[in-house]
Amino acid sequence: MKKILLMSDTHSYMDDTILKHVKQADEVWHAGDIGDLKVTDSIKSLKPLKAVYGNIDDEKARLEFPLDNRFVCEGVDVWITHIGGYPNRYNVRIRESIKENPPQLFISGHSHILKVMPDKKLNLLHMNPGAIGKHGFHKARTMLRFTLDNGKIENLEVIEYKK
Repeated sequence: MKKILLMSDTHSYMDDTILKHVKQADEVWHAGDIGDLKVTDSIKSLKPLKAVYGNIDDEKARLEFPLDNRFVCEGVDVWITHIGGYPNRYNVRIRESIKENPPQLFISGHSHILKVMPDKKLNLLHMNPGAIGKHGFHKARTMLRFTLDNGKIENLEVIEYKK
Protein backbone atom coordinates (compact mmCIF):
# COMPACT_ATOMS: atom_id res chain seq x y z
CA MET A 1 0.00 0.00 0.00
CA LYS A 2 1.16 3.52 -0.84
CA LYS A 3 -0.17 6.86 0.37
CA ILE A 4 -0.21 9.36 -2.51
CA LEU A 5 -0.40 13.15 -2.29
CA LEU A 6 -1.60 14.61 -5.59
CA MET A 7 -1.15 18.29 -6.41
CA SER A 8 -1.09 20.58 -9.40
CA ASP A 9 -0.69 24.21 -10.37
CA THR A 10 1.67 25.31 -7.61
CA HIS A 11 2.82 28.23 -9.79
CA SER A 12 6.06 28.52 -7.75
CA TYR A 13 4.23 28.45 -4.40
CA MET A 14 5.23 26.16 -1.56
CA ASP A 15 4.70 26.52 2.18
CA ASP A 16 5.08 24.55 5.41
CA THR A 17 1.43 23.48 5.34
CA ILE A 18 1.90 21.76 1.98
CA LEU A 19 5.19 20.26 3.13
CA LYS A 20 3.45 18.83 6.21
CA HIS A 21 1.23 16.80 3.86
CA VAL A 22 4.24 15.86 1.72
CA LYS A 23 5.91 14.34 4.80
CA GLN A 24 2.81 12.20 5.50
CA ALA A 25 2.77 10.69 1.99
CA ASP A 26 4.79 7.81 0.59
CA GLU A 27 4.93 9.49 -2.85
CA VAL A 28 3.97 12.89 -4.24
CA TRP A 29 2.57 13.36 -7.75
CA HIS A 30 2.50 16.80 -9.39
CA ALA A 31 0.27 17.35 -12.45
CA GLY A 32 2.13 20.36 -13.87
CA ASP A 33 2.45 24.13 -13.76
CA ILE A 34 5.21 23.75 -11.24
CA GLY A 35 6.70 27.19 -11.74
CA ASP A 36 10.03 27.53 -9.94
CA LEU A 37 11.83 24.18 -9.63
CA LYS A 38 12.46 25.00 -5.96
CA VAL A 39 8.93 23.60 -5.51
CA THR A 40 9.82 20.16 -6.83
CA ASP A 41 13.29 20.27 -5.25
CA SER A 42 11.69 20.79 -1.82
CA ILE A 43 9.35 17.84 -2.43
CA LYS A 44 12.14 15.58 -3.74
CA SER A 45 14.24 16.31 -0.66
CA LEU A 46 11.49 14.67 1.43
CA LYS A 47 9.71 12.06 -0.71
CA PRO A 48 9.76 10.36 -4.12
CA LEU A 49 8.16 12.57 -6.78
CA LYS A 50 6.47 11.83 -10.08
CA ALA A 51 5.62 14.94 -12.10
CA VAL A 52 4.88 16.40 -15.52
CA TYR A 53 5.49 19.87 -16.85
CA GLY A 54 2.65 22.28 -17.56
CA ASN A 55 2.05 25.10 -19.99
CA ILE A 56 3.68 27.76 -17.74
CA ASP A 57 6.79 25.69 -17.05
CA ASP A 58 10.11 26.78 -18.54
CA GLU A 59 12.80 24.84 -20.37
CA LYS A 60 14.43 23.66 -17.12
CA ALA A 61 11.18 21.99 -15.99
CA ARG A 62 10.65 20.54 -19.47
CA LEU A 63 14.12 18.99 -19.36
CA GLU A 64 13.51 17.46 -15.93
CA PHE A 65 9.91 16.29 -16.30
CA PRO A 66 7.95 14.74 -19.20
CA LEU A 67 4.75 16.01 -20.85
CA ASP A 68 3.09 12.67 -20.04
CA ASN A 69 4.04 10.30 -17.25
CA ARG A 70 2.58 6.80 -17.44
CA PHE A 71 3.53 4.18 -14.89
CA VAL A 72 2.17 1.42 -12.67
CA CYS A 73 2.06 1.94 -8.90
CA GLU A 74 0.76 -0.75 -6.53
CA GLY A 75 -0.93 -2.50 -9.46
CA VAL A 76 -2.70 0.67 -10.71
CA ASP A 77 -1.98 1.89 -14.27
CA VAL A 78 -1.61 5.69 -13.97
CA TRP A 79 -1.34 8.40 -16.63
CA ILE A 80 -0.54 11.98 -15.61
CA THR A 81 -0.55 14.93 -18.02
CA HIS A 82 -1.17 18.62 -17.40
CA ILE A 83 -3.73 19.48 -20.08
CA GLY A 84 -5.74 16.29 -20.47
CA GLY A 85 -9.37 17.25 -20.20
CA TYR A 86 -11.84 14.94 -18.50
CA PRO A 87 -14.32 12.18 -19.39
CA ASN A 88 -16.18 12.88 -22.64
CA ARG A 89 -14.02 16.00 -23.13
CA TYR A 90 -10.44 14.74 -23.39
CA ASN A 91 -7.84 16.99 -24.96
CA VAL A 92 -7.46 16.31 -28.68
CA ARG A 93 -3.74 15.52 -28.20
CA ILE A 94 -4.50 12.45 -26.08
CA ARG A 95 -8.05 11.55 -27.11
CA GLU A 96 -7.21 8.61 -29.39
CA SER A 97 -4.44 7.25 -27.16
CA ILE A 98 -6.64 7.17 -24.09
CA LYS A 99 -9.42 5.40 -26.01
CA GLU A 100 -7.01 2.81 -27.44
CA ASN A 101 -5.21 2.10 -24.17
CA PRO A 102 -7.01 3.62 -21.16
CA PRO A 103 -5.22 3.71 -17.80
CA GLN A 104 -7.04 2.82 -14.61
CA LEU A 105 -6.33 6.31 -13.20
CA PHE A 106 -6.09 9.39 -15.44
CA ILE A 107 -4.79 12.58 -13.81
CA SER A 108 -4.67 16.09 -15.21
CA GLY A 109 -4.32 19.63 -13.86
CA HIS A 110 -4.55 22.98 -15.64
CA SER A 111 -8.20 23.91 -14.96
CA HIS A 112 -7.67 24.83 -11.27
CA ILE A 113 -10.98 22.99 -10.70
CA LEU A 114 -11.02 19.97 -8.40
CA LYS A 115 -12.70 17.00 -10.11
CA VAL A 116 -12.91 13.32 -9.38
CA MET A 117 -15.14 11.44 -11.78
CA PRO A 118 -15.46 8.03 -13.38
CA ASP A 119 -15.33 7.48 -17.11
CA LYS A 120 -17.75 4.59 -17.46
CA LYS A 121 -17.07 4.21 -21.21
CA LEU A 122 -13.32 3.73 -20.71
CA ASN A 123 -13.58 2.17 -17.24
CA LEU A 124 -11.18 4.61 -15.62
CA LEU A 125 -11.15 7.14 -12.80
CA HIS A 126 -10.26 10.75 -13.60
CA MET A 127 -8.72 13.05 -10.99
CA ASN A 128 -7.84 16.72 -11.15
CA PRO A 129 -6.56 17.95 -7.78
CA GLY A 130 -7.38 21.59 -8.54
CA ALA A 131 -4.68 24.15 -7.70
CA ILE A 132 -2.65 24.40 -4.49
CA GLY A 133 -0.79 27.55 -5.56
CA LYS A 134 -2.02 31.08 -4.97
CA HIS A 135 -1.94 32.24 -8.61
CA GLY A 136 -5.16 31.88 -10.59
CA PHE A 137 -8.90 32.35 -10.40
CA HIS A 138 -9.65 29.49 -7.99
CA LYS A 139 -11.30 30.42 -4.68
CA ALA A 140 -9.93 27.48 -2.68
CA ARG A 141 -6.52 25.81 -2.80
CA THR A 142 -6.87 22.04 -3.06
CA MET A 143 -4.91 18.78 -3.20
CA LEU A 144 -5.96 15.13 -3.08
CA ARG A 145 -4.73 12.32 -0.87
CA PHE A 146 -5.50 8.65 -1.47
CA THR A 147 -4.04 5.17 -1.16
CA LEU A 148 -3.20 2.62 -3.80
CA ASP A 149 -3.27 -1.00 -2.76
CA ASN A 150 -3.21 -4.13 -4.89
CA GLY A 151 -4.84 -2.50 -7.92
CA LYS A 152 -7.37 -0.46 -5.90
CA ILE A 153 -7.71 3.30 -5.41
CA GLU A 154 -9.02 3.91 -1.89
CA ASN A 155 -9.36 6.38 0.98
CA LEU A 156 -9.72 9.49 -1.18
CA GLU A 157 -9.56 12.77 0.74
CA VAL A 158 -9.74 16.38 -0.35
CA ILE A 159 -7.31 18.78 1.32
CA GLU A 160 -8.62 22.33 1.08
CA TYR A 161 -7.36 25.76 2.15
CA LYS A 162 -8.67 29.24 1.62
CA LYS A 163 -6.82 31.15 -1.07
